Amino acid sequence: MTIHKEGRSIVALLLIVLVSVNLLVYYFLSGNVAVSWILGIPSFLLFLFVVRFFRKPTRILLSDENTIYAPADGTVLVIEETIEDEFFKDKRIQISIFMSVWNVHINWFPVSGIIKYFKYHPGKFLVARLPKSSTENERTTVVLEDKFQRQILVRQIAGIIARRIISYAKENLEVKQNSELGFIRFGSRVDVFLPLDADVKVKMGDKTKGTQTILATI
Repeated sequence: MTIHKEGRSIVALLLIVLVSVNLLVYYFLSGNVAVSWILGIPSFLLFLFVVRFFRKPTRILLSDENTIYAPADGTVLVIEETIEDEFFKDKRIQISIFMSVWNVHINWFPVSGIIKYFKYHPGKFLVARLPKSSTENERTTVVLEDKFQRQILVRQIAGIIARRIISYAKENLEVKQNSELGFIRFGSRVDVFLPLDADVKVKMGDKTKGTQTILATI
């Protein structure tokens, strides 16, 4: 496991700040051991949390042209037929994955294909579990078209804590299944919109592992 590139500068800066603050406190309080422990332990735990948040696990990248893999680690929050009114403007199967602060926050492309549509939407920072966060929160929308002209929509959504969505998607870019789509900082959600004939393989409350869990087959 390594630290993801989106977190390396943050981890380094945090380390410098925490070490500096602890050394200054120790110096100005003439080496007070009790205060050093009181400040040092929370500082160490905070550093471990941030390092863990930006972790990049080593995974075997699977590939199957008829399989939709989970684009994120998390918990299945929604499985339903709904109207997708940004791009398709018709009925689709929506599968939503909620990412807590304890999950890996890398996002991956669930299929191989060409990016036919990409858009960033500024918006609110509502709790990502709320249904309206899918259309009102800050988000990005990516539509992938595979070699069979089947289209899948993936939406990264910021949450009440998440304030930074990073996407590597660009229109007309060809991408490989389970390559990195982007990163969302500190708690969020990913929606996937599938054709109505997709065979869903997960159920509500299931834990997903990005690049490994099969969401559906088409």
